[in-house]
Amino acid sequence: MELNAEFTQRAVVHAADMPWQPSPISGVERRMLDRVGDEVARATTIVRYAPGSQFSPHTHGGGEEFLVLEGVFQDEHGDYPVGTYVRNPPTSRHTPGSQPGCVILVKLWQFKRDDRTQLVVETAHQEFTPLPGLSDVTVLPLFQDDVEEVRLEKWAPATRIDRPVTHGLEIFVTAGSFHVGDELFCINSWLRLPPNSRLQAVAGAAGAQVWLKQGHLSHVTVPTLP
Repeated sequence: MELNAEFTQRAVVHAADMPWQPSPISGVERRMLDRVGDEVARATTIVRYAPGSQFSPHTHGGGEEFLVLEGVFQDEHGDYPVGTYVRNPPTSRHTPGSQPGCVILVKLWQFKRDDRTQLVVETAHQEFTPLPGLSDVTVLPLFQDDVEEVRLEKWAPATRIDRPVTHGLEIFVTAGSFHVGDELFCINSWLRLPPNSRLQAVAGAAGAQVWLKQGHLSHVTVPTLP
């Protein structure tokens, strides 16, 4: 399966308008944003766990990163409330589920093969700091290496964003809204910009909070999937 699989092209999904699709596991549904592969895939997906649901145990052959959007995500290693950002590197293993139910944004098979960095960041009670030179934009760093940077950003109401996108960018709206031209991006909207493009946006009347990942699209490789 291929969905938004041309990484040199702009891609947009307004996921709040999409129906939930069943997964092979009862009680687990999803909204696909991009995908290369079938059930094992290089993928970006919104996943919803019904209360009491559980996914089968599995090893992350290509790594997994996720942000908890609603509820509490759980596995044998702990509980992860709203706002928690997690990186499970290649070779890590768990049995995910949720007794209260949850929704997560998850990216699979997008790690470097030798990455073994396990990371959990609970963002709910951490302070955002102003972006240098832009007092209307505050940031909370989540992860950075020599390839990519991941962070949360808050844009004050009516803030104009105009920045170069040298090595690609993904934005997912977690609160508020913004416009790109006449197109409205609200909660659960996703935008992917290719390398050598530009992000030009205007925050809505209530501002916006976005999950942002950048630097990772200049040399996209689709791994050999099992």
